[in-house]
Amino acid sequence: MPSCITYHLFIFSLTILFWFSISNAQSKKAKPTALLFPIRKDVDSNQYYTTIEFSSPHNFKNMVIDLGGQHTWFDCGSGSDLPTYSPIRCGSAKCRNVKNFGCVGCNLPRKPGCTNNTCGVASYNPYTNDVYAQGIGEDALYVDSVSTNGLSIGSSYPSPQPYLFSCAHSDLVRGLSNSTTGMAGLANTTTSLHTQMSAQFNLPHKFAICMPSASDYVLGQIFIGGGRYLYPPYNTDIATELFTTPLVINPVSTAPTYTEGDPSDEYFINVKSISVDHKLVALNSSLLSIDKQGYGGTKLSTVTPYTKLETSIYKALVYNFNKAAALKKMKRVASVAPFGACFSSKTIANSQTGPVVPYIDFGLAGNDHNWRFYGANSMVPINKDVMCLAFVDAGSKPKPRTSIVIGGYQMENYVIEFDLVSSKLGISTSLLFHNTTCPQSLLR
Repeated sequence: MPSCITYHLFIFSLTILFWFSISNAQSKKAKPTALLFPIRKDVDSNQYYTTIEFSSPHNFKNMVIDLGGQHTWFDCGSGSDLPTYSPIRCGSAKCRNVKNFGCVGCNLPRKPGCTNNTCGVASYNPYTNDVYAQGIGEDALYVDSVSTNGLSIGSSYPSPQPYLFSCAHSDLVRGLSNSTTGMAGLANTTTSLHTQMSAQFNLPHKFAICMPSASDYVLGQIFIGGGRYLYPPYNTDIATELFTTPLVINPVSTAPTYTEGDPSDEYFINVKSISVDHKLVALNSSLLSIDKQGYGGTKLSTVTPYTKLETSIYKALVYNFNKAAALKKMKRVASVAPFGACFSSKTIANSQTGPVVPYIDFGLAGNDHNWRFYGANSMVPINKDVMCLAFVDAGSKPKPRTSIVIGGYQMENYVIEFDLVSSKLGISTSLLFHNTTCPQSLLR
Protein backbone atom coordinates (compact mmCIF):
# COMPACT_ATOMS: atom_id res chain seq x y z
CA MET A 1 0.00 0.00 0.00
CA PRO A 2 1.57 3.37 -1.00
CA SER A 3 2.55 5.73 1.76
CA CYS A 4 0.70 9.02 2.41
CA ILE A 5 3.77 10.96 1.22
CA THR A 6 3.91 9.00 -2.04
CA TYR A 7 0.21 9.63 -2.65
CA HIS A 8 0.53 13.39 -2.13
CA LEU A 9 3.58 13.53 -4.40
CA PHE A 10 1.54 11.75 -7.08
CA ILE A 11 -1.33 14.24 -6.75
CA PHE A 12 1.13 17.16 -6.77
CA SER A 13 2.75 15.83 -9.96
CA LEU A 14 -0.64 15.53 -11.66
CA THR A 15 -1.48 19.11 -10.65
CA ILE A 16 1.81 20.44 -12.06
CA LEU A 17 1.26 18.47 -15.29
CA PHE A 18 -2.29 19.89 -15.62
CA TRP A 19 -1.22 23.50 -15.19
CA PHE A 20 1.79 22.98 -17.47
CA SER A 21 -0.56 21.69 -20.18
CA ILE A 22 -2.85 24.69 -19.76
CA SER A 23 0.07 27.13 -19.74
CA ASN A 24 1.54 25.49 -22.83
CA ALA A 25 -1.80 25.75 -24.64
CA GLN A 26 -2.07 29.39 -23.65
CA SER A 27 1.49 30.22 -24.66
CA LYS A 28 0.77 29.13 -28.22
CA LYS A 29 -1.94 31.83 -28.30
CA ALA A 30 -4.31 29.80 -30.42
CA LYS A 31 -6.52 31.92 -32.63
CA PRO A 32 -9.59 33.03 -30.66
CA THR A 33 -12.93 31.82 -31.95
CA ALA A 34 -14.89 34.17 -29.71
CA LEU A 35 -14.36 37.02 -27.25
CA LEU A 36 -16.10 37.12 -23.90
CA PHE A 37 -17.29 40.01 -21.76
CA PRO A 38 -19.32 39.61 -18.55
CA ILE A 39 -22.81 41.00 -17.96
CA ARG A 40 -24.03 41.91 -14.49
CA LYS A 41 -27.36 43.35 -13.39
CA ASP A 42 -27.73 46.23 -10.95
CA VAL A 43 -31.09 45.31 -9.44
CA ASP A 44 -31.55 48.77 -7.88
CA SER A 45 -31.40 50.58 -11.22
CA ASN A 46 -32.44 47.68 -13.51
CA GLN A 47 -29.34 48.39 -15.58
CA TYR A 48 -27.08 45.78 -17.14
CA TYR A 49 -23.37 46.43 -17.32
CA THR A 50 -20.14 44.90 -18.54
CA THR A 51 -16.49 45.26 -17.52
CA ILE A 52 -13.76 46.29 -19.95
CA GLU A 53 -10.01 46.58 -19.33
CA PHE A 54 -8.41 49.73 -20.78
CA SER A 55 -4.80 50.81 -21.29
CA SER A 56 -3.25 48.14 -19.05
CA PRO A 57 -4.26 44.70 -17.72
CA HIS A 58 -6.79 44.73 -14.88
CA ASN A 59 -7.55 48.44 -15.28
CA PHE A 60 -11.27 47.72 -15.09
CA LYS A 61 -14.07 50.07 -16.19
CA ASN A 62 -17.72 49.14 -15.68
CA MET A 63 -20.03 50.21 -18.52
CA VAL A 64 -23.82 50.10 -18.85
CA ILE A 65 -24.67 48.05 -21.95
CA ASP A 66 -26.61 49.94 -24.62
CA LEU A 67 -27.78 48.06 -27.72
CA GLY A 68 -28.48 51.46 -29.29
CA GLY A 69 -25.20 53.10 -28.27
CA GLN A 70 -22.95 54.14 -31.14
CA HIS A 71 -19.66 53.89 -29.27
CA THR A 72 -18.12 53.38 -25.83
CA TRP A 73 -17.81 56.38 -23.54
CA PHE A 74 -16.85 56.80 -19.90
CA ASP A 75 -15.60 59.34 -17.37
CA CYS A 76 -11.83 59.16 -17.69
CA GLY A 77 -11.36 61.08 -14.42
CA SER A 78 -7.91 62.57 -14.04
CA GLY A 79 -6.72 60.47 -16.96
CA SER A 80 -3.78 59.12 -14.96
CA ASP A 81 -5.08 55.56 -15.39
CA LEU A 82 -4.92 55.78 -19.21
CA PRO A 83 -1.16 56.18 -19.76
CA THR A 84 -1.22 55.10 -23.43
CA TYR A 85 -4.31 57.12 -24.48
CA SER A 86 -4.05 58.96 -27.79
CA PRO A 87 -6.61 61.39 -29.29
CA ILE A 88 -7.89 60.96 -32.86
CA ARG A 89 -7.04 64.01 -34.92
CA CYS A 90 -9.56 65.97 -36.98
CA GLY A 91 -9.51 65.11 -40.65
CA SER A 92 -7.63 61.85 -40.11
CA ALA A 93 -8.70 58.61 -41.79
CA LYS A 94 -9.93 57.27 -38.45
CA CYS A 95 -12.02 60.38 -37.93
CA ARG A 96 -13.58 60.06 -41.37
CA ASN A 97 -14.55 56.45 -40.59
CA VAL A 98 -16.65 57.36 -37.55
CA LYS A 99 -19.87 59.39 -37.21
CA ASN A 100 -18.17 62.67 -36.41
CA PHE A 101 -19.24 66.30 -36.47
CA GLY A 102 -15.91 68.09 -36.88
CA CYS A 103 -13.40 69.16 -34.26
CA VAL A 104 -13.43 69.77 -30.53
CA GLY A 105 -10.86 71.47 -28.34
CA CYS A 106 -10.06 72.13 -24.70
CA ASN A 107 -8.44 75.07 -22.91
CA LEU A 108 -7.59 73.11 -19.75
CA PRO A 109 -4.38 71.14 -19.15
CA ARG A 110 -4.00 68.33 -21.64
CA LYS A 111 -5.29 64.91 -20.53
CA PRO A 112 -7.55 62.15 -21.91
CA GLY A 113 -10.80 63.86 -22.85
CA CYS A 114 -9.19 67.30 -22.97
CA THR A 115 -7.12 67.75 -26.13
CA ASN A 116 -7.18 70.16 -29.07
CA ASN A 117 -7.80 69.47 -32.76
CA THR A 118 -9.61 66.26 -31.79
CA CYS A 119 -12.24 64.36 -33.77
CA GLY A 120 -15.64 65.13 -32.26
CA VAL A 121 -18.43 62.65 -31.58
CA ALA A 122 -21.76 62.81 -29.77
CA SER A 123 -21.97 60.83 -26.54
CA TYR A 124 -25.53 60.13 -25.41
CA ASN A 125 -27.01 59.13 -22.05
CA PRO A 126 -30.47 57.62 -22.69
CA TYR A 127 -31.43 57.79 -19.01
CA THR A 128 -31.12 61.58 -18.80
CA ASN A 129 -31.49 62.28 -22.54
CA ASP A 130 -28.25 64.30 -22.40
CA VAL A 131 -25.93 64.63 -25.39
CA TYR A 132 -22.37 65.94 -25.03
CA ALA A 133 -19.80 66.76 -27.67
CA GLN A 134 -16.73 64.70 -26.87
CA GLY A 135 -13.37 64.06 -28.45
CA ILE A 136 -12.78 60.48 -29.51
CA GLY A 137 -9.48 58.77 -28.75
CA GLU A 138 -7.93 55.32 -28.62
CA ASP A 139 -6.09 53.09 -26.19
CA ALA A 140 -5.24 49.45 -25.63
CA LEU A 141 -8.02 47.00 -24.77
CA TYR A 142 -7.63 43.67 -22.99
CA VAL A 143 -10.09 40.83 -23.44
CA ASP A 144 -11.02 37.26 -22.50
CA SER A 145 -11.14 34.87 -25.42
CA VAL A 146 -11.83 31.27 -26.35
CA SER A 147 -9.40 29.35 -28.53
CA THR A 148 -10.15 26.79 -31.22
CA ASN A 149 -9.72 23.93 -28.74
CA GLY A 150 -12.22 25.47 -26.36
CA LEU A 151 -9.68 26.53 -23.71
CA SER A 152 -9.97 30.02 -22.34
CA ILE A 153 -6.75 31.91 -23.11
CA GLY A 154 -7.46 33.97 -20.02
CA SER A 155 -8.00 37.60 -19.25
CA SER A 156 -5.77 40.52 -20.24
CA TYR A 157 -5.30 39.31 -23.82
CA PRO A 158 -4.40 42.47 -25.79
CA SER A 159 -6.33 43.53 -28.86
CA PRO A 160 -4.21 43.82 -32.02
CA GLN A 161 -4.95 47.53 -32.47
CA PRO A 162 -6.03 50.35 -30.13
CA TYR A 163 -9.72 50.64 -29.28
CA LEU A 164 -11.75 53.77 -30.16
CA PHE A 165 -13.82 55.38 -27.39
CA SER A 166 -14.77 58.75 -25.95
CA CYS A 167 -13.82 60.32 -22.62
CA ALA A 168 -17.08 61.77 -21.36
CA HIS A 169 -17.80 64.82 -19.22
CA SER A 170 -18.45 63.80 -15.60
CA ASP A 171 -22.00 65.23 -15.81
CA LEU A 172 -22.88 62.68 -18.49
CA VAL A 173 -22.76 59.76 -16.05
CA ARG A 174 -25.80 61.07 -14.13
CA GLY A 175 -28.54 58.44 -14.01
CA LEU A 176 -26.18 55.52 -14.49
CA SER A 177 -25.76 52.71 -11.97
CA ASN A 178 -23.42 53.64 -9.14
CA SER A 179 -21.33 50.64 -10.17
CA THR A 180 -20.52 52.19 -13.55
CA THR A 181 -18.70 55.17 -15.08
CA GLY A 182 -19.97 55.07 -18.67
CA MET A 183 -21.69 53.10 -21.42
CA ALA A 184 -20.64 50.43 -23.91
CA GLY A 185 -22.33 50.88 -27.27
CA LEU A 186 -23.46 47.78 -29.20
CA ALA A 187 -25.25 49.45 -32.11
CA ASN A 188 -24.45 48.52 -35.72
CA THR A 189 -21.74 51.17 -36.14
CA THR A 190 -18.03 51.14 -36.94
CA THR A 191 -17.18 52.20 -33.37
CA SER A 192 -19.31 49.72 -31.40
CA LEU A 193 -17.61 47.16 -29.19
CA HIS A 194 -18.47 44.14 -31.35
CA THR A 195 -17.60 45.81 -34.67
CA GLN A 196 -14.14 46.85 -33.54
CA MET A 197 -13.37 43.52 -31.87
CA SER A 198 -14.71 41.40 -34.76
CA ALA A 199 -12.54 43.35 -37.21
CA GLN A 200 -9.41 43.29 -35.05
CA PHE A 201 -9.55 39.57 -34.31
CA ASN A 202 -10.85 38.62 -37.78
CA LEU A 203 -14.00 37.05 -36.33
CA PRO A 204 -17.44 36.75 -37.95
CA HIS A 205 -19.38 39.96 -37.38
CA LYS A 206 -21.89 38.61 -34.91
CA PHE A 207 -22.41 38.88 -31.19
CA ALA A 208 -24.72 37.32 -28.64
CA ILE A 209 -25.98 38.39 -25.24
CA CYS A 210 -27.30 36.35 -22.34
CA MET A 211 -28.73 38.67 -19.71
CA PRO A 212 -28.77 37.56 -16.07
CA SER A 213 -31.82 38.05 -13.89
CA ALA A 214 -30.04 38.18 -10.54
CA SER A 215 -27.75 40.71 -8.87
CA ASP A 216 -24.24 41.99 -9.57
CA TYR A 217 -22.66 38.84 -8.16
CA VAL A 218 -23.74 36.58 -11.04
CA LEU A 219 -22.54 36.82 -14.62
CA GLY A 220 -24.25 36.74 -17.96
CA GLN A 221 -22.20 37.01 -21.14
CA ILE A 222 -21.50 38.97 -24.29
CA PHE A 223 -20.04 36.65 -26.94
CA ILE A 224 -18.34 38.35 -29.89
CA GLY A 225 -17.65 36.25 -32.98
CA GLY A 226 -20.25 33.54 -32.43
CA GLY A 227 -19.28 30.06 -31.36
CA ARG A 228 -20.69 27.49 -28.98
CA TYR A 229 -23.11 28.52 -26.23
CA LEU A 230 -23.02 25.90 -23.49
CA TYR A 231 -25.23 26.08 -20.41
CA PRO A 232 -25.00 23.01 -18.17
CA PRO A 233 -26.69 20.86 -17.12
CA TYR A 234 -28.28 21.23 -20.59
CA ASN A 235 -25.76 19.37 -22.77
CA THR A 236 -26.63 20.80 -26.19
CA ASP A 237 -24.96 23.76 -27.89
CA ILE A 238 -27.63 26.48 -27.81
CA ALA A 239 -26.18 27.95 -31.04
CA THR A 240 -27.63 24.98 -32.93
CA GLU A 241 -31.14 25.59 -31.58
CA LEU A 242 -31.66 29.29 -32.25
CA PHE A 243 -34.66 30.23 -34.35
CA THR A 244 -34.09 33.28 -36.52
CA THR A 245 -35.95 36.31 -37.78
CA PRO A 246 -34.65 39.04 -40.12
CA LEU A 247 -33.15 42.20 -38.69
CA VAL A 248 -35.07 45.16 -40.14
CA ILE A 249 -33.53 48.49 -41.14
CA ASN A 250 -35.46 51.54 -39.98
CA PRO A 251 -35.02 54.04 -42.86
CA VAL A 252 -34.84 56.95 -40.41
CA SER A 253 -32.20 57.11 -37.69
CA THR A 254 -33.44 56.78 -34.12
CA ALA A 255 -30.23 58.26 -32.68
CA PRO A 256 -30.46 61.58 -30.76
CA THR A 257 -28.20 63.25 -33.35
CA TYR A 258 -27.91 62.15 -36.96
CA THR A 259 -27.52 63.38 -40.51
CA GLU A 260 -30.68 63.56 -42.62
CA GLY A 261 -31.00 60.39 -44.68
CA ASP A 262 -29.13 58.19 -42.19
CA PRO A 263 -30.89 54.88 -41.45
CA SER A 264 -31.11 53.67 -37.87
CA ASP A 265 -28.24 51.65 -36.43
CA GLU A 266 -30.42 50.12 -33.70
CA TYR A 267 -31.85 46.59 -33.93
CA PHE A 268 -35.40 46.25 -35.26
CA ILE A 269 -37.36 43.08 -35.96
CA ASN A 270 -40.77 42.43 -37.51
CA VAL A 271 -43.30 41.31 -34.89
CA LYS A 272 -46.32 40.11 -36.86
CA SER A 273 -48.69 39.27 -33.99
CA ILE A 274 -49.14 39.00 -30.23
CA SER A 275 -51.08 36.21 -28.57
CA VAL A 276 -51.97 35.23 -25.01
CA ASP A 277 -52.39 31.53 -24.32
CA HIS A 278 -52.56 30.92 -28.09
CA LYS A 279 -55.34 33.49 -28.62
CA LEU A 280 -54.49 36.37 -30.94
CA VAL A 281 -54.63 39.90 -29.54
CA ALA A 282 -56.59 42.26 -31.80
CA LEU A 283 -54.17 44.98 -32.90
CA ASN A 284 -53.87 47.80 -35.41
CA SER A 285 -51.42 45.93 -37.66
CA SER A 286 -50.10 49.15 -39.21
CA LEU A 287 -48.39 49.94 -35.89
CA LEU A 288 -46.27 46.81 -36.24
CA SER A 289 -44.63 48.06 -39.44
CA ILE A 290 -42.16 50.94 -39.82
CA ASP A 291 -43.52 53.77 -41.99
CA LYS A 292 -41.53 56.10 -44.27
CA GLN A 293 -41.04 58.58 -41.43
CA GLY A 294 -39.46 55.89 -39.22
CA TYR A 295 -42.44 55.44 -36.87
CA GLY A 296 -43.72 52.07 -35.70
CA GLY A 297 -42.13 48.64 -35.62
CA THR A 298 -40.30 46.77 -32.87
CA LYS A 299 -36.78 47.20 -31.53
CA LEU A 300 -34.68 45.64 -28.77
CA SER A 301 -33.27 47.81 -25.99
CA THR A 302 -31.09 46.91 -23.02
CA VAL A 303 -31.64 50.37 -21.48
CA THR A 304 -35.43 49.93 -21.37
CA PRO A 305 -36.16 47.94 -18.19
CA TYR A 306 -39.57 46.53 -19.22
CA THR A 307 -41.12 46.15 -22.66
CA LYS A 308 -42.96 49.32 -23.70
CA LEU A 309 -46.03 49.14 -25.91
CA GLU A 310 -47.95 51.86 -27.73
CA THR A 311 -51.16 52.54 -25.79
CA SER A 312 -53.61 50.67 -28.00
CA ILE A 313 -51.31 47.63 -28.14
CA TYR A 314 -50.79 47.78 -24.39
CA LYS A 315 -54.50 47.98 -23.59
CA ALA A 316 -55.28 45.08 -25.92
CA LEU A 317 -52.54 42.92 -24.35
CA VAL A 318 -53.70 43.70 -20.80
CA TYR A 319 -57.34 42.97 -21.71
CA ASN A 320 -56.48 39.56 -23.15
CA PHE A 321 -54.07 38.74 -20.34
CA ASN A 322 -56.66 39.58 -17.68
CA LYS A 323 -59.22 37.32 -19.38
CA ALA A 324 -56.75 34.43 -19.53
CA ALA A 325 -55.63 35.10 -15.94
CA ALA A 326 -59.23 34.89 -14.70
CA LEU A 327 -59.49 31.41 -16.19
CA LYS A 328 -56.47 30.44 -14.08
CA LYS A 329 -58.16 31.89 -10.95
CA MET A 330 -55.53 34.63 -10.63
CA LYS A 331 -56.90 37.34 -8.32
CA ARG A 332 -56.55 40.98 -9.46
CA VAL A 333 -55.28 43.55 -6.96
CA ALA A 334 -54.64 47.30 -7.16
CA SER A 335 -52.20 48.38 -9.85
CA VAL A 336 -48.70 49.45 -8.88
CA ALA A 337 -47.14 52.09 -11.14
CA PRO A 338 -45.81 51.84 -13.80
CA PHE A 339 -47.61 48.49 -14.22
CA GLY A 340 -51.29 48.29 -15.08
CA ALA A 341 -52.22 44.68 -14.28
CA CYS A 342 -51.30 43.27 -10.87
CA PHE A 343 -52.27 40.07 -9.07
CA SER A 344 -52.13 38.38 -5.71
CA SER A 345 -49.05 36.16 -5.54
CA LYS A 346 -51.00 33.75 -3.35
CA THR A 347 -53.19 32.84 -6.34
CA ILE A 348 -50.26 32.07 -8.66
CA ALA A 349 -48.32 28.83 -8.60
CA ASN A 350 -44.63 28.63 -9.40
CA SER A 351 -42.72 26.43 -11.84
CA GLN A 352 -39.33 25.91 -13.45
CA THR A 353 -40.03 28.83 -15.83
CA GLY A 354 -41.37 31.14 -13.13
CA PRO A 355 -44.92 32.06 -12.13
CA VAL A 356 -47.57 29.88 -13.79
CA VAL A 357 -49.42 32.53 -15.79
CA PRO A 358 -50.75 32.80 -19.37
CA TYR A 359 -48.06 32.59 -22.05
CA ILE A 360 -47.35 35.69 -24.11
CA ASP A 361 -46.11 34.99 -27.63
CA PHE A 362 -44.64 37.47 -30.10
CA GLY A 363 -45.10 36.04 -33.60
CA LEU A 364 -42.00 36.84 -35.67
CA ALA A 365 -41.49 37.25 -39.40
CA GLY A 366 -39.50 34.67 -41.32
CA ASN A 367 -40.60 31.48 -39.61
CA ASP A 368 -43.34 29.78 -37.67
CA HIS A 369 -41.69 30.35 -34.31
CA ASN A 370 -42.92 32.61 -31.56
CA TRP A 371 -40.79 34.39 -28.98
CA ARG A 372 -42.51 32.98 -25.92
CA PHE A 373 -42.37 34.81 -22.60
CA TYR A 374 -42.93 32.56 -19.61
CA GLY A 375 -43.83 33.86 -16.17
CA ALA A 376 -40.23 34.64 -15.22
CA ASN A 377 -40.12 37.20 -18.05
CA SER A 378 -43.74 38.36 -18.04
CA MET A 379 -44.33 38.92 -14.31
CA VAL A 380 -42.36 41.12 -11.93
CA PRO A 381 -42.63 40.64 -8.14
CA ILE A 382 -43.47 43.86 -6.28
CA ASN A 383 -43.41 42.31 -2.82
CA LYS A 384 -44.20 38.93 -1.30
CA ASP A 385 -47.93 39.44 -1.89
CA VAL A 386 -48.12 41.16 -5.29
CA MET A 387 -46.74 40.59 -8.78
CA CYS A 388 -47.52 42.57 -11.91
CA LEU A 389 -47.50 42.10 -15.67
CA ALA A 390 -44.03 43.31 -16.69
CA PHE A 391 -45.14 45.36 -19.72
CA VAL A 392 -45.74 49.12 -19.60
CA ASP A 393 -47.68 51.73 -21.54
CA ALA A 394 -45.43 53.80 -23.83
CA GLY A 395 -48.26 56.26 -24.48
CA SER A 396 -49.90 57.49 -27.65
CA LYS A 397 -49.73 61.29 -27.26
CA PRO A 398 -47.27 62.21 -28.52
CA LYS A 399 -47.06 59.15 -30.72
CA PRO A 400 -44.13 56.95 -29.62
CA ARG A 401 -41.39 56.67 -32.20
CA THR A 402 -41.35 52.87 -31.90
CA SER A 403 -44.55 50.89 -31.23
CA ILE A 404 -42.87 48.05 -29.30
CA VAL A 405 -39.57 48.31 -27.43
CA ILE A 406 -38.55 44.92 -26.04
CA GLY A 407 -36.84 45.62 -22.74
CA GLY A 408 -34.12 43.98 -20.72
CA TYR A 409 -36.44 42.06 -18.38
CA GLN A 410 -37.98 40.20 -21.30
CA MET A 411 -34.50 39.27 -22.61
CA GLU A 412 -33.21 37.75 -19.38
CA ASN A 413 -32.09 34.10 -19.58
CA TYR A 414 -32.40 33.91 -23.36
CA VAL A 415 -29.43 33.60 -25.72
CA ILE A 416 -29.97 36.32 -28.33
CA GLU A 417 -27.57 36.41 -31.26
CA PHE A 418 -27.18 39.41 -33.57
CA ASP A 419 -25.78 38.06 -36.84
CA LEU A 420 -24.70 41.09 -38.84
CA VAL A 421 -23.30 38.96 -41.65
CA SER A 422 -26.67 37.45 -42.58
CA SER A 423 -28.69 40.28 -40.97
CA LYS A 424 -30.65 37.94 -38.71
CA LEU A 425 -31.58 37.79 -35.06
CA GLY A 426 -31.30 34.37 -33.43
CA ILE A 427 -33.30 33.63 -30.28
CA SER A 428 -33.19 30.61 -28.01
CA THR A 429 -36.03 29.26 -25.95
CA SER A 430 -35.85 30.36 -22.32
CA LEU A 431 -32.86 28.75 -20.63
CA LEU A 432 -35.15 28.20 -17.64
CA PHE A 433 -37.04 25.72 -19.81
CA HIS A 434 -33.80 23.70 -19.92
CA ASN A 435 -33.29 23.99 -16.16
CA THR A 436 -30.39 26.42 -16.52
CA THR A 437 -29.69 30.18 -16.59
CA CYS A 438 -27.23 32.64 -18.12
CA PRO A 439 -24.83 32.44 -15.15
CA GLN A 440 -24.42 28.69 -15.76
CA SER A 441 -22.40 29.13 -18.98
CA LEU A 442 -19.16 27.17 -19.27
CA LEU A 443 -17.62 30.15 -21.06
CA ARG A 444 -17.35 33.02 -18.59
